[in-house]
Amino acid sequence: MTGTPVANDIRRLRFEHGEMTQQALADACGVTRQTIIALEAGRYAPSLELAFRIARAFSVGVEDVFHWQPLA
Repeated sequence: MTGTPVANDIRRLRFEHGEMTQQALADACGVTRQTIIALEAGRYAPSLELAFRIARAFSVGVEDVFHWQPLA
């Protein structure tokens, strides 16, 4: 399997928050830029803790960042 059914709006949220860079988000969440890249590409589903960290970085709820999208 190459994808995950956990879709996200991280890229959109980054741009809505002052065009935040992937590195800035990674720093705010305590992960690497490569992790953010994999999340945005849908190749990685975050841990619950990381999902909360990302949501908190944007001052939104987890449901505003992540949603379930079953693989076809």
